[in-house]
Amino acid sequence: MFENLVEVLKANPRKIVYTEGTDARILESAARLKQGGFLTPILVGNVDDVKAAAKAGSFDIEGLEIIDPANYDKMDEMAQCMFDLRKGKMTMEEVRANLQKGNYFGTMLVKMGVADALLGGATYSTADTVRPALQLIKTKKGAHLVSSCFIMVRGDEMLAMGDCAINIKPNEDELVEICKETVSCAKIFGVDPKVAFLSYSTLGSGKGGTVALSHDATVIAKELAPELKLDGEMQFDAAVSPVVGQLKFPGSPVAGHANTFIFPCIEAGNIGYKIAQRLGGFAAYGPILQGLNAPINDLSRGCDAEEVYQMSIITAALA
Repeated sequence: MFENLVEVLKANPRKIVYTEGTDARILESAARLKQGGFLTPILVGNVDDVKAAAKAGSFDIEGLEIIDPANYDKMDEMAQCMFDLRKGKMTMEEVRANLQKGNYFGTMLVKMGVADALLGGATYSTADTVRPALQLIKTKKGAHLVSSCFIMVRGDEMLAMGDCAINIKPNEDELVEICKETVSCAKIFGVDPKVAFLSYSTLGSGKGGTVALSHDATVIAKELAPELKLDGEMQFDAAVSPVVGQLKFPGSPVAGHANTFIFPCIEAGNIGYKIAQRLGGFAAYGPILQGLNAPINDLSRGCDAEEVYQMSIITAALA
């Protein structure tokens, strides 16, 4: 997967901004990207502090751009731009205070075209990464919400799962939009989507809970995208086992062969992808944020440098 994405980046040079420039995991990834030469990192932070942290970890970041919000020569222009974007929801004083934080400053670097993509969350919470993106980058045309997708990889097998990180309790229209964005994300990574709207029920075998939600979302999604292979509502065993799938959902083009899974709520999604990761031996790449005007992605605070490196490639490739 990553070999293909690297080739894409070699043909289409991109810059990615890291909001936490002194973090050792970020610096290790930045040094590795510098050596690779196919993606250009920008580090946010005090120049002396970033260089000292790099020296302490023996990370070669010589020549990489480090931008300190406290000394940015275009801060007045950036502050005015952000003030206008907030449309009275922040005073100029509040804008300037927020721009001293790496998450807001980095997001504005993307907004102003200094960087093509952003990766944060090594120390920030998901909310602290997503909030500036929603306020400043905003959702793309036709999108009504931000959602997430995990790309799950085990050997040559690749799956897409959404939404496992952002929307707590989506309604049927939101679930359909999550499906649409997850399908698009899956295609970027070479997955030919076969979509299952998951439930603890298959074709009405169970009642209550989110059964009607998954069923109704399936109906809407089929009407909006009849060319897609999708079905539901179905249980996970019906989605992935050909024998069980055709027993419980006879005639379905998806049952038993699904590779793109739409969960009815965040509890199911978050638990589901982590079971696949920890017990199923899948590597989990994400959460990949969907629906924004530019690629902004969130790291787990428990990530390691390898995950930062891989998510950097994924995020930049989305640009």
